[in-house]
Amino acid sequence: MRNILNINEGWFFSKEATGVPTTVGEEFIGVNLPHSWNATDGQDGGNDYVRCTAYYAKTICKKDMPDADRYYLEIRGANSSADVYIDGKHLAHHDGGYSTWRVDITDSLTDNSLLVISVNNEPNDFVYPQMADFTFYGGLYRDVNIIAVNNTHFDLDYYGTPGIKITPVIDGANANVEIETYVTNGTDNNQIKYTVYDADKNVVATTVTKDTKYNFVIENVHKWHGRRDPYLYSATAELLDGDNVIDNISSDFGCRSFEIDPDNGFILNGEEYALRGVSRHQDRLGIGNALLPCHHEEDIDLIMEVGATTIRLAHYQHDQYFYDLCDRKGLVIWAEIPYISKHLPKGRENTISQMKELITQNYNHPSIVVWGLSNEISMNGSDADLIDNHNVLNDMVHDMDKTRLTTIAAVSMAKIDDPYIHISDVVSYNHYFGWYGGDTSMNGPWFDNFHEKYPKTPIGVSEYGCEALNWHTSNPVQGDYTEEYQSYYHEELIKQLFTRKYIWATHVWNMFDFGADARAEGGENGQNHKGLVTMDRKYKKDSFYAYKAWLSDEPFVHLCSKRYVDRVEDVTKVTVYSNLPEVELFANGESLGVQKADDHFFRFEVKNVGETTLVAKAGEFTDEGKIRKVDEMNQDYILKEKGAVLNWFDVEAPEGRYSLNDKISDIMKSTRGKLWFAKLGLKIKKSMSANSENKGKGKGKKTEAMGFEIGPEMMQMMGGFTVLRLTSLIGMMNITFTKEDLLKMNKQLNKIRKPK
Repeated sequence: MRNILNINEGWFFSKEATGVPTTVGEEFIGVNLPHSWNATDGQDGGNDYVRCTAYYAKTICKKDMPDADRYYLEIRGANSSADVYIDGKHLAHHDGGYSTWRVDITDSLTDNSLLVISVNNEPNDFVYPQMADFTFYGGLYRDVNIIAVNNTHFDLDYYGTPGIKITPVIDGANANVEIETYVTNGTDNNQIKYTVYDADKNVVATTVTKDTKYNFVIENVHKWHGRRDPYLYSATAELLDGDNVIDNISSDFGCRSFEIDPDNGFILNGEEYALRGVSRHQDRLGIGNALLPCHHEEDIDLIMEVGATTIRLAHYQHDQYFYDLCDRKGLVIWAEIPYISKHLPKGRENTISQMKELITQNYNHPSIVVWGLSNEISMNGSDADLIDNHNVLNDMVHDMDKTRLTTIAAVSMAKIDDPYIHISDVVSYNHYFGWYGGDTSMNGPWFDNFHEKYPKTPIGVSEYGCEALNWHTSNPVQGDYTEEYQSYYHEELIKQLFTRKYIWATHVWNMFDFGADARAEGGENGQNHKGLVTMDRKYKKDSFYAYKAWLSDEPFVHLCSKRYVDRVEDVTKVTVYSNLPEVELFANGESLGVQKADDHFFRFEVKNVGETTLVAKAGEFTDEGKIRKVDEMNQDYILKEKGAVLNWFDVEAPEGRYSLNDKISDIMKSTRGKLWFAKLGLKIKKSMSANSENKGKGKGKKTEAMGFEIGPEMMQMMGGFTVLRLTSLIGMMNITFTKEDLLKMNKQLNKIRKPK
């Protein structure tokens, strides 16, 4: 009988060891798994987190293990390449940091064996991801197990397989179900007992057969229907040798049908079922990606609270436990591999192996409906090799899984008629109009244009978002990182995207702030702050409640900007979010009236005198905050970039003249402004060419930014940045401007008149 022994406890770890250890020396420290060596330095900014080969060592005693013929080491996540050694002997190598893989260690075990797993997260040119806006945490950051089995057992070797594959197909009121198992070292004496249970553990079907496939019908099937009814069946397979059970495996499964219609969006079991949700990165503040089950549970609870019906699990395979939670909660999932940002000519085999692992390990999850081929892979444009790689992946996915569709997440500037856009079954775009360029009003019309030109291609939104920290203002503007601008941005996007039912899915970027050690913006370096919730999961930003108002059936009322107390204006605007039809606002106990709002966003004007206690009331629900009249703006509310040499309020901006606080797109409206910016671009290119990390890349028409080439499309995206914000972002490319440089640039801009 199969036994699974978790061995997370009692490891020794070293980043300092210079070779594969045969004994544990002083350079090792004791750790338990899950573990990442970048839990802190991968989130503090500077793009300097340790990327190296590190070693995990543990003595394992054969006598302490269950009696068995074969012993497999199961590693559920080692980022990003790893090797396994026992007593100095190399047994296996694996490339890909987010999937399960196994090693047969039987023949190398002794009474006391030193197991060593070396883990490497150094840059290379053949394992994905290599360039992306998140931290590639090194470590053994998920469970490590030893699986003890009979010589004849359900397969443990093929791409981390669970050994059982379940395919339900809806046929009217019934479901035709095929269960397939895979047996290693089978004999003529073997049979398999299949048993299927409903959610109450009643037997639905059972048989004993020599066949590795079992086909049966569930009559009047209880369908898995998303959040409305996430009903799950389960199946067990017992491998028999005569009358003895020598191995057993099991899996939950759900029976559902779906389609994605280019006009009506997502359809589940024949009913329109709007996919409106979020994307998720798995990491946490101070933990990296070394999560415990309680962390996954808290994440799923927050996503359920906001009312999401779908999650894009970006940009890699997530923990099996999280997919299980999605099945149980009824969330519809986009699952993808980390084929991201920059196509690697030497990386094709890695895209294939990671996709095989993703599908093989996750095939039974009813929550998953699409397999993501890539994310923003045409950042530098598409070429023949990139297109061919996508065709290979797309065909392979369809061969492996006849029941699901393929998709891609295309970068905003990817042309809609690029052949690569039309390889997958459905497509989504990452758009940031209103944050990285353009304005919020451009989002809906862009999708209308795509839908009009390609009416038979389902189009979705795979990323959109806006960063916010604990900065505040009564006059929010693009790029100010205030909670108020993020709220405005998401209000506008909700109204545009959610009212277009042809959009097959929308995924906010991101549910949670996440680690991106190269980032240096917003006043807190090392994170991407587009989350609806902070990275420590302690604070739900106001925009969280904007989505809850539209998506959740749980009645509530939320008073916005509660952290924005001190205000200088005599009359201030107050916003309340609720999914109830009416909201009443009280100021020091006096009613300011009742508001109705079809868009769930309720607006009030409040006289700002002294200190005022505000109470928002909707039905039986209330929320409370306060405001206070002050003469001068509280400086704690104003963004001060960490390590910045200038902040926006230090910049002289004469009326009618340009300054560092102006957007690049506005400066480009002036002929003199275009010339000025062209000179700045040349200076940046020269600096990048001189950078030793980019020698040979910075020559010619394009240069690289964090691995992304700065071509016309990238410059178009940057149009929404102020010059000051651009100079801050360029710092991530090791190009720095001194205070004197910036003041000189500002004086030059002050000489240029704005067009009337």
